[in-house]
Amino acid sequence: DVQFVESGGGLVQPGGSLTLSCAASGFRIGDYVVGWFRQAPGKEREKIACISAGKGRTTYEESTLIRFTIWDDTPKNTLWLEIRGLRPDDTAVYSCAAGTTHDDCAGSGDGMRYWGRGTLITVSS
Repeated sequence: DVQFVESGGGLVQPGGSLTLSCAASGFRIGDYVVGWFRQAPGKEREKIACISAGKGRTTYEESTLIRFTIWDDTPKNTLWLEIRGLRPDDTAVYSCAAGTTHDDCAGSGDGMRYWGRGTLITVSS
């Protein structure tokens, strides 16, 4: 079975940092463009960043370029996301996904093939 399982979410105070992980099984992330998306309450899902797993090419949304870092560990078949300087408007469900190209890994990610269920980050004091 194909699975993507996110972990690392939770409640964090403003200004804090978190690192999310996404463990894949049933497929190799090295064969895909993988990325992170988020959906805040009442808003559409949006791209954070994508990476050609094992190849290093990354693409970020302009709004996430400074505080977010994506990387992958292809031997462990795992995708990572570090978020720094968390703000209340970062509160959202964060999901990982896999697709074929960076064009798939854009916007709301409708072109992505595999999705995790997501992990909730709540930023609040």
